[in-house]
Amino acid sequence: MLTEGQRSPFEFLGTRREFLSRSFNGFGAMALGAVMADELSAASDLGPANPLTPRLGNLTRKAKHCIFIFMQGGVSQMDSFEYKPRLNELHGKPITSDVNVRGELQGRLSHPHSCVGSSFSFRQQGESGRWLSELFPHLAGEVDDLAFIHGIETDNQNHGPSTYQVTTGSQFPGSPSVGSWVQYGLGTLNQDMPGYVVIQDSRGSPVNGAAVWANGYLPAAYQGTLLREKGTPILNLARPHSLTDEEQRREFDAIRRLNERHLAPRTDASELEARISAYELAFRMQTTAPELVDLSEEPESIRKLYGLDNGRTAGFGRQCVLARRLVECGVRYTMLVHGVQIGGDSWDHHGNVRGRMTKSCGEVDQPVAALLHDLRQRGLLEETLVVWASEMGRTPFVNSSKLGKDPGREHNSRALCMWMAGGDVKGGATAGESDEYGLRSVEGKEIHISDVHATILNLLGLEDTKLTYRHAGRLRKLTNIEGKVLSEIIG
Repeated sequence: MLTEGQRSPFEFLGTRREFLSRSFNGFGAMALGAVMADELSAASDLGPANPLTPRLGNLTRKAKHCIFIFMQGGVSQMDSFEYKPRLNELHGKPITSDVNVRGELQGRLSHPHSCVGSSFSFRQQGESGRWLSELFPHLAGEVDDLAFIHGIETDNQNHGPSTYQVTTGSQFPGSPSVGSWVQYGLGTLNQDMPGYVVIQDSRGSPVNGAAVWANGYLPAAYQGTLLREKGTPILNLARPHSLTDEEQRREFDAIRRLNERHLAPRTDASELEARISAYELAFRMQTTAPELVDLSEEPESIRKLYGLDNGRTAGFGRQCVLARRLVECGVRYTMLVHGVQIGGDSWDHHGNVRGRMTKSCGEVDQPVAALLHDLRQRGLLEETLVVWASEMGRTPFVNSSKLGKDPGREHNSRALCMWMAGGDVKGGATAGESDEYGLRSVEGKEIHISDVHATILNLLGLEDTKLTYRHAGRLRKLTNIEGKVLSEIIG
């Protein structure tokens, strides 16, 4: 009890709202936004007060984590993972046969065009005999663990909409990313880090920026958190230098007591419960996150494996090492982005496909192969789904009657090639098939990107038809009204 003349230690703080607003101490929107559930009362069938509580899927699957490797710009399938000798036969000539395409591709083929054969040699690799370009000598050693999906179709040939569709299921902005859906369905295994972490290219952001890993209409707890390469790993995470650990701990304890007092008479304040948990998570991240991104303790063998001391591979090598470390500490979903917008550091090779594919593949081949190898030798590949993706494929031609000195390739939304590894993925398996030109899928073997999303969820133990969220008066899901599981690549 206070005697006359004494002041409450909380008096200077003013109202409870003012006290809370002054107490962030550097935990800005990026850090807290990834761990707070702003709309938990909105209609979740999953229910727990802490939205990141780990949950079991409704299918029995080995994979507990997912690493989604996204190549921004549109990887040329006929220069990487699809051997198309017919293109070399037609190099400099038009396609004369009926290939039954529609839309923009049909319009391009109706104008003068010339086929562009691949400049790279292909060889069959591994026991599976998979054809791989010479651009992937390191990945060739891991090929028997990979299952390929060919001729994937998206609904738009422009980078923005197609990037949205591959990463969120919709070509329009505002939908939750794949990682948000996964975290919504499964929670996270590490309560000291966000369950969904993004590591983008150190040179810049992808098309659509942070919308690629946004939570959309799902609660904010499920958005991706960007892990920065330099400085504080998570933006605004560092506390003020003038504040000690003990002082901050006391401050958070005071905030928690006030929040719990406010919560006590209220039985339906799940949002406030989530915010209490968020403060605790942010405090724990101040120690965990800096340690996570410090690679100084990695042995020389790991640095060599990932190419960390090679200027060409160091950037993406670091991203891949961090992805492995995130799996080790229980993070549910990690997204790696290689490529910046649609410029010279992307996979958007409209010109000089030979030189630019050599550059792009040279930056990622060794690190990706090292990630697969490292996960396997640590016993983690069995419980980690690894996905390689881009937003579209490329055309086998350019719109010109004569090839220039360094031809490139145009956009093609009907021939995306992806692969998966780890968990219950059947190594060496194939789903779909593209035609002899790599232009589109073979009749009867069409695959839509929603089928790929349904398969990713399935391999993580989630049925896409049951993973729903009520928004704007109807139940929404990642795969919208379609999506069939590609059972041929599941072991």
